[in-house]
Amino acid sequence: MANDLLIRSLNIDWGIIPHDSYLRKIESLKDRDEIVFNAPVTFFAGENGSGKSTLLEGIAVAAGFNPEGGTRNYAFSTYDSHSTLHEAIRLIRGVRRIRTGYFLRAESFYNVATKEEEYSRQKGGRPQHYHEKSHGESFLAIARNHFSADGLYLLDEPEAALSPQRQLTLLLHINEYAKRGAQFIIVTHSPILLGTPDAEILSFDEGTVHPISYEETDSYRITSLFINQRERLLKQLLQEEEE
Repeated sequence: MANDLLIRSLNIDWGIIPHDSYLRKIESLKDRDEIVFNAPVTFFAGENGSGKSTLLEGIAVAAGFNPEGGTRNYAFSTYDSHSTLHEAIRLIRGVRRIRTGYFLRAESFYNVATKEEEYSRQKGGRPQHYHEKSHGESFLAIARNHFSADGLYLLDEPEAALSPQRQLTLLLHINEYAKRGAQFIIVTHSPILLGTPDAEILSFDEGTVHPISYEETDSYRITSLFINQRERLLKQLLQEEEE
């Protein structure tokens, strides 16, 4: 299975990273020089600030995507805030060529949607009018318009604008195209998306990147605890707040 992936693994050359770079302070990444992908769908899970989005951004830029998102044909910058990690990343590709793809960042999607309108008019295409849709509708429109076999899709917290029902719809799209040959690397806190069948989950907690099961993720454990023991959990939290 791994040999058939578009990206089989990546190497990080820390000799390229400046000694005073904040990248060297990210616990999960600072001693990591290789990450291997073992499934068509890989999730990056973990607490905020653990390095998930930083690594995903580095992979995206190393693969030829615009740092703010979009396809590999997008070339614009509204605010240059991405790290230099991509300069140290070498992607080990599989035998199949990456023919298409998309980098979705929830935090910069407004800028991408604006450029989508401009690019479509310049090329004589049909603008998708993402600004006329809700964020959730726009995210699912990207799945419908851009997902295909032999595509690489890097999604950073795609659940941000999606209801639970729409998250299930996105899960179905991901599962369908993964079976057809696409590869997904996704940063998420969603216990719904993390449940995608046969996906690999890499945790960035505990100071290292390591595989965990679905049931071991905080997203699953905390959501399950809240649903099954909501009253007891809230009582405990409210008491601690008052103290």
